[in-house]
This record gives sequence, C-alpha cells and structure tokens, in this order.
Amino acid sequence: MPRTDRIHPTGEDTDDSNSNSTDTGTGTGTGTGTDKKAAFLRSGHRSRSLAAGFLLPALLLLGALVVYPIGYSVQRSLFDRSGSSFVGLDNYLALVTDDSLRTAARNNVIWLIVAPAVATALGLVFAVLTERVRWGTAFKLVVFMPMAISMLASGIIFRLVYEQDPDRGVANAVWVGVHDTFAESSVFPRARPLPVHPLEAAGGGAFVTEEPVRAGEPVPLPLIGVAPGNMPKEARPARAPDAAPDAITGTAWLDFTRGGGGRPNTVDPAELGLAGLRIEAVKDGRVVAETTAAADGTFTLHADRADGAVLRLPASNFREQYNGVEWLGPTLVTPAVIGAYVWMWAGFAMVLIGAGLAAVPRELLEAARVDGANEWQVFRRITVPLLAPVLAVVLVTLMINVLKIFDLVFVIAPGSAQDDANVLALQLYRSSFGTDADLGVGSAIAVLLLLLVVPVMVLNIRRLRREARR
Repeated sequence: MPRTDRIHPTGEDTDDSNSNSTDTGTGTGTGTGTDKKAAFLRSGHRSRSLAAGFLLPALLLLGALVVYPIGYSVQRSLFDRSGSSFVGLDNYLALVTDDSLRTAARNNVIWLIVAPAVATALGLVFAVLTERVRWGTAFKLVVFMPMAISMLASGIIFRLVYEQDPDRGVANAVWVGVHDTFAESSVFPRARPLPVHPLEAAGGGAFVTEEPVRAGEPVPLPLIGVAPGNMPKEARPARAPDAAPDAITGTAWLDFTRGGGGRPNTVDPAELGLAGLRIEAVKDGRVVAETTAAADGTFTLHADRADGAVLRLPASNFREQYNGVEWLGPTLVTPAVIGAYVWMWAGFAMVLIGAGLAAVPRELLEAARVDGANEWQVFRRITVPLLAPVLAVVLVTLMINVLKIFDLVFVIAPGSAQDDANVLALQLYRSSFGTDADLGVGSAIAVLLLLLVVPVMVLNIRRLRREARR
C-alpha cells in the first residue's frame, strides 16, 4: 500500500498505514471497548437488582396495606350485607336513594366548597399582614399552634365553645353579651298569675287587671312562676301598700311561700316583692302612665292620669331570657364544625403562603408602588398572581383533607344533630360499624371517597410536574 503522509495537529508527520495497522492488526482497541460496555451493563444490572431488593419490602407493604384493601373494598361493595349474594351496583344506588346518604353527600359538597376556600383566604390575609408588624412571628406561632392539637382534642374544645348555656359556652357568652348590650333582658321570664288572681291575659304575653283601678283602693298584682333563686338581688320582703286618696297604689309580689302555708292574693311575710316589674296604666288603648315596682314590690301612679285605667304588665316583663344561638342545632351545626376546621387549618395555609411570599421579588412590589398603585392593587394584581402556584397547593391539599373529614364532625355534633351534620366519612363509619352495619354500603362509600380523591390528586401531580419542568 502506498505511504500517505499527513501532518499531525501537533506538527509531526504521521504514517496512516502504521496507524491502520495498529488499529486493526491486533484488534486490541475493539476488544477493550466491548469489555467496558459489557462491564457497564453488568454494573447497571446489579444496581437495578440492588434497588429492587431495597424496594421490595416497601412494595409488599404497599400491596398489603393499600392495593389489597382497595381491591377487596371494590369487590365487597358488589355484595349484600352478609357478603354472600352478588347485588351489583345496588349498594351504589343506595347512596343516591337513602336520605342520610344524600345528606352526607350534600354536606361534603358544602365542606369541599367552603372550608378550603375560607382557610386559604384567611391564610393569605394572615401571611400578608404579618409581614407588616413587628410581632408577626409571634402571631404566626399563635395561629399555627392549633395544628399541634389533635382533631379529637379540637373537637372537645369546640364542643365546649358551642355549648348552649352562656355560662359555659364561649360563643354564646359573647353573643349574649352583645345582644344584652342593645336589647333589654326580661326581668321575670315565665312569671304568670293564678286563675284566682285579679289578673287576666291580654294577648301577646301581657297581663291586665280585670277591673279598672281607682284612687284610694290599693291594687294587688300577685304572680307566680319565678324561682326564688332567680329573683332580683335587690328584692325585699313584700309590703302591703298604704291607701292614698290622690294616687293609685299597689304591690307586685311573688305570691309563693317556700314550704307552703301562704294565702293567695295576700302578702305573706316570707314573700318577696317583684322589684323592677314594669307597670303601665292604659286608657282607650293608650299608655297614660307607667312606673316600676320598688324593692318591696310597692308602686305609685298619679291619680289624675291613672284613675279609671286598667293596669297592664307588658310582655317585656315575661319574655324568655336570651340564651344565645343554637350553634349545634340542625341549622347551624355544619357551619359551626367548618368554623372549627378553619381555626385548625388556617395556620397551615398561612405558613405555606408565607413561605411563598418570602420568595416574591420585592422589586416588583416597589416598582408598582412607585408607578402609583395602591396597596389593594399591589395585592390583587401582583402578590396574588405570583402566589398562584402556592395557593393552588394549599387549596388542593385542603380539598383532599376535607373529603376525609370525620373526627370533628363525630365529636362536635351532638347525637340529636349528627344526622344533619353527616358527611361521607362519618357515614362510612356508621354504615360499617354502627348498630345496623351494612358492609356492602360501607364499602361502596369507601370506593366513592377514593374516586373523589383520585382526580384531585392527579391534578395536583400534573401541576407539580409542570412546575418542575419550568
């Protein structure tokens, strides 16, 4: 073969024929590359085998604790209560036709719409506002603290908060305090006259004297129905009034003697005056005079106005005392439990949103302010759009969480209102382990919950993948 000379990049002459003979004569180069490739493949195979060995226990646990229960639940949902007869989709149809199951599904929709949105909105507000105060860290700690409490403990706390008695329930204590500030409370709820008393019902809860009153003739106004322990603190032993020729006088008292022995329509020594009772003189349907009873029950009206009138005890004396809102009644029990949930999870939303807020470029916010944007515009048009990925994470996480809510509803809702507060997870427990257990229906509810959670999880995974590709 003719010799071909070429210049090596280093400037030296090289002989191509010698190079070719070196590459192909002995085959050493080719053999070395093949050996390296084979070694690499063997190494990768060993690594995969090692990884599979480590993952095998986890895969076995996943299959035993997740895959098998899901498969068994799907199978069991197609059989009847005893599990011996195949019923197809009848258990799923029961979810639509049964009233309690429809209530549970409706309440789950309310939970899904309201609870995550409110918790996320509060978390956003807290995260933004705490950046502007010196004690923001302490505030965040206080708001996040409920996350350290179990659902059971939180349920017990709010069961007491929503207690109907204002002396025990914080919510009603506040509500009653505000109400009583603007509306006068009744003095003697449930007070009433006896048939032998000189009073008769006037409609609307009021009472009037049977006969018009005259100057110089004392007027007795006896009532019963007030527990002695509930009498006003200023009440004193009742005193029979003195006759006055130029005035209408009388006594309003509790015509009841402890231990018996008292006489109707007579002021006995142990009987107390109805201190503060409102008394009106009415002529031709108009109130011409009014007064209140003294501590001993006595009262006086000017004769020039009240003579010939009938005395009326207005209904405001007897209306029931305001005991607040029935938070755990059929109407408000679901919003009340949602309130407890928001109290717990608003801190979680605040912490995640606060972390996202810390990554927002401050230059954009300052530039917007320099351009004349007010704080609301900066918040709405810059802060919220930049926090959209974080808000989506919080919202989706809470949506998955509320689909499984059970503890708070079970603990807070009393037995009388539990049907009204029912949710799918609670109905799953009641159908599977209650006194009238039906494992077929319980399994159908479990499958339904799985089907509701899976799409939300898939959307969340896709969103996370899109964020990772950016």
